Order: sequence, then structure tokens, then C-alpha cells
Amino acid sequence: MAEIRVENLHKAFGEFVAVRDSTFTVADGEFFVMLGPSGCGKTTTLRMVAGLELPTSGRILLGGGDVTFNRAAARDIAFVFQLFALYPHMNVRQNIGFPLKCAGMSRSEIRARVEETARFLRIDHLLDQPVSRLAGGDRQRVALGRAIVRRPMAFLMDEPLGTLDTEFRDLMVRELRELHLRIKATTVYVTHDQLEAMAMADKIAVMSRGIIEQFGTPQEIYDRPASMFVADFIGSPPMNFLAFRGGLRKGAASVRVNGADIALPEIREDRADGELALGVRPEYIRFDDASRLRGAVFGAEYLGTTQIVTVDTAHGQVKARLPADIAVNPGENVGLAFRGEKLSLFDKSSGRAIHTALIDGARHG
Repeated sequence: MAEIRVENLHKAFGEFVAVRDSTFTVADGEFFVMLGPSGCGKTTTLRMVAGLELPTSGRILLGGGDVTFNRAAARDIAFVFQLFALYPHMNVRQNIGFPLKCAGMSRSEIRARVEETARFLRIDHLLDQPVSRLAGGDRQRVALGRAIVRRPMAFLMDEPLGTLDTEFRDLMVRELRELHLRIKATTVYVTHDQLEAMAMADKIAVMSRGIIEQFGTPQEIYDRPASMFVADFIGSPPMNFLAFRGGLRKGAASVRVNGADIALPEIREDRADGELALGVRPEYIRFDDASRLRGAVFGAEYLGTTQIVTVDTAHGQVKARLPADIAVNPGENVGLAFRGEKLSLFDKSSGRAIHTALIDGARHG
């Protein structure tokens, strides 16, 4: 396996820019996820890494070698597609072994490698079955087997679970992560599903409109989003935003929102009066009768051990994740309190996070 390094990768189709100057590194043996909505540029980036699309500018290095303009066949990369791309006239054994047959391996070596791979994926009992008779999860295992059997330098996966139903998808998320831990393969995985990304990734690149908004571990991205887009895209429910107007003083440890002083990590920069947004995850909100930040309960969604309570405030609706045994009534006036060390602060016009002591520490500490 090998490190993948992407430097200032840019792709334009005429006047439309699909990927704009992306730079990131996938470490040897890392499970790296490119996450974002449809049309954000993640699949185009993956196709350039695979050699299926040529970049307008920039470089792609695989194992230290420049492969920017190499054909896909010359990159020693295995690609797993969303729609399986299996040969319907072949059985499981023939599908998995086909890349080795194309490489000119002997029958005995192909048989040994195919059976070893099938045992690894727990589909050895299906080797002589036609793929048309397989369930979706088993078909995806066959597609993975065809990639693994080659023992390439890296695996690229383009929404491989997108066509599976919820039960199969949850199972395959666990199995893909277990598979990665067993073979330690360098993997680049594309998805629009944040739950898949958070469950599997060592590192995540969140993309929007061709730009990487943030790069980091799942915890870094969840706890300290670099932009309002990331904060809104990650989390279910997503981060709440309370818009307010004001200035910031370097060293201040609170902001005033609608007459309430809200503690937050120490501010690291001065900022003139402007439109700001305070960001808070639903699980970091509690009811507090003494709080001056108040609203009326709109409704509650019961989730078993917790409930999502929606509160109408002067800043719009706020969602709080609370214990299920807290009684709430529609129309009830409640005070809201936040965990100060878990708050984020954003410049509303640019959408970018404003540096605080904790955000700085999370990025550079």
C-alpha cells in the first residue's frame, strides 16, 4: 500500500469549475473519506486520482511517484463502483478472478488467490453461484473481492453502499471498517452520507462547490467545524445557529446574545461590529429557568432514551437533545443554557469560524 498525495488539484469543464485547487494527503494504510452533497466535486476528485479523468492542473502522487497523467491501468489502483459492475454471465469465482486472468496468471494461482479472498470476505460458500442470484450485500462483497484479489497499492470506492437498503448498508459499514482494519489498505471512499463517513473514516475531507471546506478526524470536524456549511452538514440534527450582531474583543470570554451573556472559549481576535452566528450542537443545550435566553416549546420527538425538543426563540428554532424523562409541553416558556466549552462562533457573512482558544488548540495543539 502507499501514500496518496494531491497537490493543488483543479478541474474545469469549460467555465464550470468542478474541483478548485484541492490539496490533501492520504497516509499509507489510512481510510480517507470524501464527504459532501451531490455535485460538490468529490467523485470528480476520485476519478482524477483513479486516472479516469485528467486534471486541468495540479499533481497526483501515489507512493511518491507522479501519476498525474498516467492511464488508469498504469496506477495500480482498484476501483469499487456504486452499481457493483459485475459480469452477469459469470459466477462469483469467475468475477473475482477476472482481473488475475487478464494479468496472465496461471489457473492454479488464480484459484488459490480467489479462494483465499472469498474466505476473507466470508463468501467462499457462494463461489460457484451465479451473481444474478445474490442479494445486494453479497454482490457488494463480490465487487470488493474483485478489487482485493489484485492486491493493489490503493482502493478507491465511489458510493459503494448507495444502492443497498438500510439493513444491508449498516451491515456493510461495519464489515468495510473491519475489512480495513484487517488488511490496512490505503482507501479513498466517496459518500454523501455523514453517518457512513463518521463510522468508518480515519480522516474526512468535507467538500462544497468544488472546495474542501475542512479536513480532519471525525471528532475534529464534529466538535470544531471550520464553517457554517460543515456545522450544518455534519450532525443529526445539525448544529443550531443563533444569529446576532456585535463586535468582538480579543481576550473576551463571552458574547451577548439578546441580552444574555453566553460564555465561550477565549476569543483570539478583535472584530468590528458585524453579523455573527453562535453555533451549538443539540446535545450541549439544557433547560435553565434562570437563563435570559428564552423561547417557547414547539414540540418534541421521542427517540427512546432521548428526545429532540424544538424551541421557538427570537433567533429562530433551536433543537435540544434532552433525556426522555424530562417533561415538556407545547407552548411552555423555557430558558436555554449552553456548554460554553462546546460552542462555535462564526462570521455570518463569510460562514467561516472565528478563532477562539479552544478552536486554535484543536487545530494546532
